[in-house]
Amino acid sequence: MIIGLIMGAIAGFIASKIMNESSGTLKNIFLGILGGFVGGAVFNFIGFSANGVIGNLIVSVVGACICIWIGRKLF
Repeated sequence: MIIGLIMGAIAGFIASKIMNESSGTLKNIFLGILGGFVGGAVFNFIGFSANGVIGNLIVSVVGACICIWIGRKLF
């Protein structure tokens, strides 16, 4: 569970830097974890899968970027 939180924080941090979003550690963790679910669903929908730590990190970053984009459009 702690490794999942650390990976979520890393994914959220990378996504916030890619999307030029200033956010705190808790928001990065939330974005990374939510991004893992969103990215997994999107990649599964288009027929791709990720294996290993790096693959899961990439999926989480893509999902977190999607979440940031949706958040910007809504608010």
